[in-house]
Amino acid sequence: MIRPRIGLALGSGSARGWAHIGVIDSLTEAGIAPDIVCGTSMGALIGAAHVAGQLAGLRQWAETATWRKIARLTDLRLSGGGLISGRQVVAFLQGLGIGEPIENYATQYAAVATDMATGREIWLQSGPIHEAVRASIALPGIFSPARMQGKWLLDGGLSNPIPVSVCRALGADVIIAVNLNGELVGRRFTEPEPPAATVPSRVSVEVVRRMLGQWPEALRRKAVSGLPASSREGSSAPGYFDVLATSINIMQDHITRTRLAGEPPHVMLVPRLRNIGLMEFNRAEEAIAEGRACVEQALPTLQRYL
Repeated sequence: MIRPRIGLALGSGSARGWAHIGVIDSLTEAGIAPDIVCGTSMGALIGAAHVAGQLAGLRQWAETATWRKIARLTDLRLSGGGLISGRQVVAFLQGLGIGEPIENYATQYAAVATDMATGREIWLQSGPIHEAVRASIALPGIFSPARMQGKWLLDGGLSNPIPVSVCRALGADVIIAVNLNGELVGRRFTEPEPPAATVPSRVSVEVVRRMLGQWPEALRRKAVSGLPASSREGSSAPGYFDVLATSINIMQDHITRTRLAGEPPHVMLVPRLRNIGLMEFNRAEEAIAEGRACVEQALPTLQRYL
């Protein structure tokens, strides 16, 4: 019997994307090795680490990451269409050994980005893999657009949040998709949450302070004094990054529902991540554990297909 070609579609979801590591770990332990890996935004980053054989290194970094350590990956760019230029992220990926041309890897890979001029999705399947990831994570308002193939590219979640269609087009017979945002819309700021989730994202605050730290002293003092109280003292109210990313998430949720209705995967994995904020990259252990748990629950279904 010929084994079906397995496609793994890793969706967008900012900090919740760490759950993809747990998903891949659990699939590997179950003997399920994807032949095709397609990712959008954080899904593109985790997928790239997997095909490059560097997932263990990324996992170790993520599980020990503090908010200060994460903030060091930010680099202020006051012009260029975003708060962060992304150079530090690219250097970080290269430092982990995620930097070869996509076509050099044994596992077929594609990252999804969005053409800023036309709104169409762009499938990045060749060239340095870290550049493809950089384009796919260009979240509007946070990262500046990436210039590739003569185009300005934005986050792939704007056009294809869960790249099931890409896996299918690349020849997958069975598609496993990971939806990181399936139970979030309408809940995050409407129901009581555990204390860990109501503390404002220290990652976000430190990112802002790191950016301001590069300004002249007089301007920095004025800017810090002008920060809303929720950023300085702590509040359950959503901050700038949460508002921006959650708004995009609502849009992505609608796009996802529409696209999956017409092109559903064979198996949909939905980790329970509602209490992990969009910018809480310092909660990798929890996200990874949830990724593992959702695969374990879905194993009977996966085994029927495979």
